[in-house]
Amino acid sequence: MDYLNNPQIIARPQQEKKHLARSTPKKTHHGIKLTAENKCGFCKSSICCTYITQEVDTPRSIYDFDTWLWMLHHQDVQFYKEGKDWFLKILNRCNNLQPDGRCGIYETPPMICREHENDFCEFDASTEDDAEEFFGSPQELEKYCQKKFKNWSQRYDKFRKKSA
Repeated sequence: MDYLNNPQIIARPQQEKKHLARSTPKKTHHGIKLTAENKCGFCKSSICCTYITQEVDTPRSIYDFDTWLWMLHHQDVQFYKEGKDWFLKILNRCNNLQPDGRCGIYETPPMICREHENDFCEFDASTEDDAEEFFGSPQELEKYCQKKFKNWSQRYDKFRKKSA
């Protein structure tokens, strides 16, 4: 699946998702043993340089999830959960990524790039395939919230009463 070029990614239902443990990276690629040193050379789309991700507070309330719903209505915004942690993911290619997939500032990158580890990365499994929860569209989050909150569809009632 070409998920980098599809802004309307929708996560597969939980029962269809094959969850890959973060401790099981690919060991070989086309018969060649993968190491931290050679792995990036096999990744032709430089996936790690096509988005930014930031840990966010765990959403707890209807308001928190409704705010996420608003964000998901914007292009190339996603949310996912790994373990107990939640993350905002924005698909946005690095300005220094060259057409051949190499870094244009390889000798002087920001520290976050220099410290990036590829033990387990999206070359091994995409975020939407590996995350416990993944929301790439407002529709997917709506479905999740309808199950999580019995009164999800009533969240506008207070607003309607004030406006009347």
